[in-house]
Amino acid sequence: MKLQKRKIDIIIAIDPDVEKNGVAYLNCENKNLEISTLSFPELLDYLRYVQRCAETTQKHLVVVVEAGYMNKGNWHLNPKDTKAAAAAKGNHAGRNHETARKIVEMCKHWQMEVKEVKPLEKCWKGKDRKITHEELAKFTGVMGRTNQEGRDAALLAWVYAGFSIRL
Repeated sequence: MKLQKRKIDIIIAIDPDVEKNGVAYLNCENKNLEISTLSFPELLDYLRYVQRCAETTQKHLVVVVEAGYMNKGNWHLNPKDTKAAAAAKGNHAGRNHETARKIVEMCKHWQMEVKEVKPLEKCWKGKDRKITHEELAKFTGVMGRTNQEGRDAALLAWVYAGFSIRL
């Protein structure tokens, strides 16, 4: 007997950051995408709210967290970096990784389905090969202003849902 996978109705994708987390809400049925940035406490409140809404409407919710710690290496060094600059970059990356781990830990504590995923390949036209607003808007239709954390979360949700990216 083959087990049937349950259809995902809602994806919350998170690009963790110490200051503001990029958050994308994707309704998989109509491809409606909402992008925001939230502090850690705001994010936790938001996750609980979305969880309650999904339970009330019997929607299948999945939280997808970008887990940079799954990469084999996290080298962001420049040959011109001083020791202090290298240490600061390492400290910042470590804090972001811990934020991701805490988000995953809270989702599991609340019995939310959570997936840790490796960061997506950077192959876009923006700074450091990150996705630009124009590129994201072409295949998602998202309007209004977006910041890099929100765009990264939106891209993560879109790719996790298996939607096409045509430019």
